[in-house]
Amino acid sequence: MLRDIGHVQEWRLDFTNLLAARLQMAFTLAWHIIIACFGVGLPILLLYAESKFLRTGDEVWRTLTKRWAKGFAVLFAAGAVSGTVLSFELGLLWPAFMGTFGAVVGFPFTMEGFAFFIEAIFVGIYLYGWDKLSPQAHWWTGVPIAISGFMSAWFVVTANAWMNTPRGFSMVGGRVTEIDPIAAMFNPMIWSQTTHMIVAAYMVTGFSVASIYAVYRLRGRDLPYHRHGMVIGLTLGCVFAPIQVVVGDWSAKAVAEHQPVKLAAMEGHFKTEKGASLVLGGLPDVATRTVPYGVKVPYLLSILAYGDPEAEVKGLEEFPEEDWPPVPIVHVAFQIMVGLGSWLLLLGAWSFFAVWRRKALPDSRLFLFCVALSGPAAILAMEAGWVVTEVGRQPWIVQGFMRTKDAVTHAPGVGWALLGALLVYGILTAGILTVMGILARTPLPGEVTDGS
Repeated sequence: MLRDIGHVQEWRLDFTNLLAARLQMAFTLAWHIIIACFGVGLPILLLYAESKFLRTGDEVWRTLTKRWAKGFAVLFAAGAVSGTVLSFELGLLWPAFMGTFGAVVGFPFTMEGFAFFIEAIFVGIYLYGWDKLSPQAHWWTGVPIAISGFMSAWFVVTANAWMNTPRGFSMVGGRVTEIDPIAAMFNPMIWSQTTHMIVAAYMVTGFSVASIYAVYRLRGRDLPYHRHGMVIGLTLGCVFAPIQVVVGDWSAKAVAEHQPVKLAAMEGHFKTEKGASLVLGGLPDVATRTVPYGVKVPYLLSILAYGDPEAEVKGLEEFPEEDWPPVPIVHVAFQIMVGLGSWLLLLGAWSFFAVWRRKALPDSRLFLFCVALSGPAAILAMEAGWVVTEVGRQPWIVQGFMRTKDAVTHAPGVGWALLGALLVYGILTAGILTVMGILARTPLPGEVTDGS
């Protein structure tokens, strides 16, 4: 929690309900969002790999599809559990938030439930229908999985976008009235934020799959199975990397318009000025209102935020200090997201240039090493983006209407719940890694013949 000491904001790390609830929500959300990304992106790879098998009859593609399907089943089950935990946490850890705004923001959560049910039904059909349906019919059962996974993520993120730009209600005497759930869902941040997240999910899936097969190839297992797996994963990630640059610019402009204090924290921008400079790197010093070690690029912040090199960009000085988010955390997270995203964009450019020139990806160990790093890099960039989104909204749980400290539960035992969550999720993580390792070492029919 924040307190002011003169002009300095510092974190007071006493183990209060607020701190424990924040840590538990942050940890469980950060864990779940990785699994959710694969729930959005893996069905696309399954559909592509199976379509290649249907067109070519090549058993390598069938092997890829069936192995990915089993991995997807494990991740889907884990995501169902962790998503359920998050829904309970909203009510248990933040009862004032749900009690006040539940009727406003409940509609997208309800729709997400319907999307999840549809996905679960077709996941069962897809997994158990390999030898019971025609090949073409089996492929079509994967289409609802891809669509419902997309919609599930979209509905959830609309609720978070509402927390950043709340609409669709009136507040009278501290009570919510005149609720319009459709207007709430279609809030000003809906399109930029949902697109930003879904593109990130495709990037995380693509680069993570590619990185796994790049590691196999670095270890000397360079069979068609591994090459195909790496190529289609890398293709998915590289296709969406430049799209994310455009979407990220769109999102930044939306933040500049609707959450200027968040933009100022993202950039370590303390003083309001025209022709504002963009700060690269550095660690903001709230006491001195400076960003030591940062490199300024003149006019670039004004251009990126408003498309005008002379545009005025509000600094943190325009807002009460008690309404500032923790500036160093937000700024560093933003720099990590942008830096890793730029590196992934360069990897995509390298890949596309090589294919254009040589009609094939590079086989060098340097390239394979970069691909192996791309999965962790994409995950870290996505997590950093969520830090910017969530921590950058603080001290509000609902921007401008309810502070996070006013929403937290007063029930005892929140610290113990945090420790319990860490233990349970540690066991769950170990279980997932163990099962996935077993799947990776177990040959599937058709895999034995090629030695993979």
